[in-house]
Amino acid sequence: MDAQKDESVNDTTPKVIGIGGIFFFSDDPKQTREWYAKNLGLTVNDWGSTFESRNIQNPEEINTLQWSPFKNGSEYFAPSEKEFMINYRVQNIEGLVDQLKENGVEVLDEITSYDYGKFVHIMDADGNKIELWEEVVQ
Repeated sequence: MDAQKDESVNDTTPKVIGIGGIFFFSDDPKQTREWYAKNLGLTVNDWGSTFESRNIQNPEEINTLQWSPFKNGSEYFAPSEKEFMINYRVQNIEGLVDQLKENGVEVLDEITSYDYGKFVHIMDADGNKIELWEEVVQ
């Protein structure tokens, strides 16, 4: 592995490293999932569709992006009044949250941990709720 790849693999700078999900409102999420499956070939489940890709800096690393329609009015996007929410993949979520608080960014909740990663929600300058996700490294 060359020095540039070693450096990127060991980088722990608190930052966004990709998009983890695209979430949006739908009048009928089930029908929307079915339409995308039938017409665009997405493999769907009750949550939407998962796309996989490889990290160009570390080809052994497989990343995922979750595409999910949510029922209109879902409280999951609150307090945002927007019809979408983006989930960003991050590294060093604790350091990033500290940095965001220092910058005066509204952090909506505490970091929560699950088997598949850590999550926290913030508001951007335009009133969009953003979900930050640090994936569990296998």
